[in-house]
Amino acid sequence: MKNRVVLAVGVLTATLLGACATGLSGPSASAPMAARSGSAVSGNVTFSEQGGVLRVQAQFAGLTPGEHGFHIHEVGDCSAPDASSAKGHYNPTAKSHGHHDSDNRHGGDMPNLSANAQGEARLSADVKGVTLKEILGRSVVVHADPDDYKSQPAGNSGKRVACGVIAAH
Repeated sequence: MKNRVVLAVGVLTATLLGACATGLSGPSASAPMAARSGSAVSGNVTFSEQGGVLRVQAQFAGLTPGEHGFHIHEVGDCSAPDASSAKGHYNPTAKSHGHHDSDNRHGGDMPNLSANAQGEARLSADVKGVTLKEILGRSVVVHADPDDYKSQPAGNSGKRVACGVIAAH
């Protein structure tokens, strides 16, 4: 009897831990980034959703040192040499361009990337008001210059130096 109780507790513990682990890993997507506009930028962006929050994790190389605008764009097409085929920022609520922490902003507005002296950048951020489901098939774009979070329509962030299409895992 004692062995059965120990076995039952072990099975129950394993089941609960497995359920917890599964609950922590929600749906995800990624966008392998390709250089555009004559740049040498490479990288990858992953998106995951947990508890209604979209988490963005990005890693880049080949950037110029400093800040770079970083946005989700309307169309999942990076075929143009300058990534103009990705169209404008994803903006499902027709709001003005703004700071990524503001309620008055495009859905695709995200924090600037900050590249170190070696041209490498990493970012981990939560994006409010956007779901993973609605960005699938769209693109993510890195710009040459920082987003000033106020100029319309795109933050004066310059040419598009990398682009990737967001696809589910």
